[in-house]
Amino acid sequence: MARAYEIPGVYFERTDATSGITGPRTDIAGFVGIAESGPRHIPVPIESWRQFESYFGGLIGSGYLAYAVRAFFENGGRRCWIVRVASDVASTAAVDLTAIGGGPATWLRIEAISQGVWGNEFEVTFQETHRAQSKTVPSPILGVDTIVEVIAGFAPRTMIRLSQPGGLPVYRVIRSVDSDLLRLTWSDAVAGFDATQPISIESVEYTLLVRRAGRLVRTYPGLSLVPGHPRFGPDLLRTIEDSLKERRTGILPDTPEPIAIIAAEDAALIDPILPLDLSPFQNVEGGRCAIVLDGGADGLSTLRPSDFIGEEPAVEDNDAIRRYKLRGISALNTIDEVAIVAVPDIHIRPRPASAKAPIVSVADPCVPGCTAPPLPRPLKPIGDVAPTFSDEDVFAVQAHLVEACENQRDRFAVLDAPYSAVSDERLGTTAIRRWRNRFDSSYAALYYPWLRVVDPLSDGVSLVREIPPSGHIAGVMARGDLEIGVHKAPANIELIWSEELTATIGENEHGLLNTSGINVLRLFPGRGIRIFGARTMSSDADWRFVNVRRLLMMIEEAMDESLQWVVFEPNDQVTRAKVTLCLRSFLTGLWQRGALIGRTPDDAFFVKCADSNNSASERANGRLLAEVGVAASQPFEFVVVRVGRVNNALEIAEIGVVGVQA
Repeated sequence: MARAYEIPGVYFERTDATSGITGPRTDIAGFVGIAESGPRHIPVPIESWRQFESYFGGLIGSGYLAYAVRAFFENGGRRCWIVRVASDVASTAAVDLTAIGGGPATWLRIEAISQGVWGNEFEVTFQETHRAQSKTVPSPILGVDTIVEVIAGFAPRTMIRLSQPGGLPVYRVIRSVDSDLLRLTWSDAVAGFDATQPISIESVEYTLLVRRAGRLVRTYPGLSLVPGHPRFGPDLLRTIEDSLKERRTGILPDTPEPIAIIAAEDAALIDPILPLDLSPFQNVEGGRCAIVLDGGADGLSTLRPSDFIGEEPAVEDNDAIRRYKLRGISALNTIDEVAIVAVPDIHIRPRPASAKAPIVSVADPCVPGCTAPPLPRPLKPIGDVAPTFSDEDVFAVQAHLVEACENQRDRFAVLDAPYSAVSDERLGTTAIRRWRNRFDSSYAALYYPWLRVVDPLSDGVSLVREIPPSGHIAGVMARGDLEIGVHKAPANIELIWSEELTATIGENEHGLLNTSGINVLRLFPGRGIRIFGARTMSSDADWRFVNVRRLLMMIEEAMDESLQWVVFEPNDQVTRAKVTLCLRSFLTGLWQRGALIGRTPDDAFFVKCADSNNSASERANGRLLAEVGVAASQPFEFVVVRVGRVNNALEIAEIGVVGVQA
């Protein structure tokens, strides 16, 4: 084989699937909430605050989601998934265009990229252009083809306009181009022309100008109306949903297209294809031919807890029912790489939107030499606001989030204190302790109180806004995972982009809350606001710490993903030795990075996959068992995980915590 590498070519080698176990990323967060724009109930990967603004809009008074995501990136997060929630009342701003002379159906639908009143700010302008021009060579007849003087710029599927002085133009679509004979061929013969005289032939395409609130945001030159053309508008400008379906990498461009073009379902059957009829949109008084999108709605006032929760689809559900059920948390459950989850907007206290000054548009360039005064646009559109959810609604969503984490076993819930527990100082810590007692899970942690952050949407009355801290907490967890490892407790770390706390916690109160499993945020003079607690909401003392639960989650997922090769392997000593080697190598690496406690690897973990726990009867039933114990929290205590192959499938199960005698 070595000598074969001397010859250029492609070579294939078999590699052993048991090369090792790699730990998955644990820093990726998932947020469910209210946004100004963006696809509804579809998870979208985001890797920067600027990218979030491009897809989901900026900070809004009717939602906390944008604040949480900004806090996540400010505090060290690098990647998260966003699920925007809105009710079925949400709609997309759009306008329908027809071809000249009408037609069997609406020819094109121009719509904003996603639902919401934000789309009502858009204007689009179509400018008809003729990039290729030529003339026919006079001939006795004119049928389905012709010889032209110049063929440059003409290609199959190009719409063309044929015209002679004093006559009406005729439109056709080129079927083929013979560059040797300078011949253009189209589908149907044309009439009404004097073939013995030159006929002007021009390509017909459009430059699309997109403005938002009077400001030019995009220019799309050379768009075609002909299906199959390389620059067919509906193929180039698609909805985010369509783009996500085809994108397998989970990486999106930083900026999405602001609008989408939807063609009629029978667009390919419309023949002949005619140019757009823009006459209904001409404005003689202002000299404008801009097309204003309309009909966008946010769908927030009718939001219900079920929009945040969703449903798990059944096997027999068709695609439409499945898409409807996958809403909010259920939609986020489909993303395997998410490891930290939060739903800040179930606590929403909408801030009333204030109307801004009128936005004045400049004269539109689609009318050459236009000198008419510009038309003022209306005030910035204001949508509806979300309702204020009751404590029972908040509990229903948070309980479902925790249940989803327990079922998935690969993600951790960050819970915010309800507004009722942070808004009334007379209740002290009684309300939050009562709230804590409603949960018992090692897959979630509760944080108290809320934060006040500098608000760019300040109305002049208050420069700050009170927000839930889950975005800050998720960012701190992500930064710790990236810099040190998931075994690092997310505590005693200063929170970035935080000015004040909604409550001041003293030493005595802190001790009471900490022992109750409530993680307190405290302000320390000269040290800023810090997380001063790292406890889960579990009543089991063995699972009291956040970092212990998240470390075991990572170990279990790593083993589950990396040991799939075991399925269908012979259940003999060789396979068991390979499993033991893989597990010991992986756990040794964790011990070396400080994730496991012990002076030696044998003090930090054990792996048992031998004849003693794989009897002949078990092997005869196709079962293989490996027991793994790790000292994740305290010396000489081991959390035991059982790795088993049962019925040709790999299973990972926690057995419990056992003590080891010194």
